[in-house]
Amino acid sequence: MQTIFVMVKCELGRAYDVAVEAVESVEQVSEVHSVSGQYDLLMKCYLPDGQDIGHFVVSNLQTLDGVKDTFTLITFKAFA
Repeated sequence: MQTIFVMVKCELGRAYDVAVEAVESVEQVSEVHSVSGQYDLLMKCYLPDGQDIGHFVVSNLQTLDGVKDTFTLITFKAFA
């Protein structure tokens, strides 16, 4: 399993709508947090090993209604 974080910039006034849609319709999305700064949302996603990350982001997240831009962070190791 591979973990990625995707920063999402939304159309004005749409961040909460995008967050709800992502959690309800994209099974790989584990959590969505509203954040301050350049982006509006931080999405934590779990992808099966070998899944094309770029294709997942472009096809499943960038196509959500209200999404303007994304920035993807690929993780290497989680520390607890």
